Formats: sequence, structure tokens, C-alpha cells
Amino acid sequence: MIGRYDSPYVRRVGVSLHALAISFELLPLSPFSQAAQLRQLSPICRMPVLILANGEVLIESAAILDYLDDIVGPSRALLPVAGEPRRRCLRILASATAACDKAIAISYERRRPSDRILVDWIVRCRTQLDAALAELEGFKRLSWPIHDRLMQTDITTACMLGYVRRVEPGALLDGRYPYLEELAVRCEEHSAFKACPQAA
Repeated sequence: MIGRYDSPYVRRVGVSLHALAISFELLPLSPFSQAAQLRQLSPICRMPVLILANGEVLIESAAILDYLDDIVGPSRALLPVAGEPRRRCLRILASATAACDKAIAISYERRRPSDRILVDWIVRCRTQLDAALAELEGFKRLSWPIHDRLMQTDITTACMLGYVRRVEPGALLDGRYPYLEELAVRCEEHSAFKACPQAA
């Protein structure tokens, strides 16, 4: 797998691979400082990238996760395979990845020269980020899927929360989202998460 765990999308694939006990080698390339090397393996320069044993190259975390669920089969898959349980999980994932996207947009905007930062754009993205977090917290009332093992709703949400805490900590003030805070703590204690530290 190619990517760095400071990306929530790379991290969710790494955690999923560990949770499924699928061995892999990590090549932690940066899409910025090592873009030329990355393009040799993935011309779109998008991460994560998963290179299969037969040489096939998969990009985009959702596509990679779908592939992983397919190869392990329905009994071990990290998402339900059909019906209302799958739709409920996909709804949670949509909110979690929306939060990721908005936090990433804010982080990228702040990398611009100070006189070129679009404050209105940051405010807009932060409003959307807050809405996604509030929706995720509210899913507790809709019966967040509870399992005896890590599932993709937990993995993606916890990876998103770790990223938001790092780049936009004001969005996660103590006590605002108690269910999400408890979920993140529980997930970060799991060996699959410890195997994929954000700083890597």
C-alpha cells in the first residue's frame, strides 16, 4: 500500500487491512515532496494506492475497501453486504467522509500564503464539518451498528476524528460529541489502530 497515515483515507485502509489480518507492505510516499515517485506508480497521484500481487493497481479508499470486503467474504466483511443494515452503514460513512473532506479542505486552504487565504471558504467548510459531526453524533439515536469486532463505520469515523483533532481541533471541543469521543478512544486502543499511527 502506498500512502501515509496522516491521511485519514490512507489510515482507514491500513487499519482495515490489519483488522482483516491481511499482510501488506507500506510505502509511505508523500503526495507533495515525493509526487514524481508516486506518479510512477499511480499517474493520478491520488492516495491510497494498493498494488495487488498480480500487479493490478487500485486507487481511492472506498474502492480498495470494497475489494477487501469482497476477497474476505461476507462473514468477515467490514460492511454488511445488503439491505437496510448496509444502507445504514453507508449513510454513516457518507457523513464521516464528508467530515474528512471538509477538514482536508480547511487544512489545504491554510497552507496558502496568508494574504491569499479565503476566510469565507474556511467558514463554509467549517460549517459543513460541524454539520457532519453533529449528524454522526445523532446516529447514536438511530442505533449505531454494534458488533463484537471493528467494522468500517467505526474505522472510518475514528480515523476521521483523529484527523480532525489534528488539523481542526476547535471542531471537537470537549463534551460536544460524547458518543464520538467514546468511539474514538475505544478504537484507538485497538491493535489495528495502534499499528497505523497518524504520525507514520
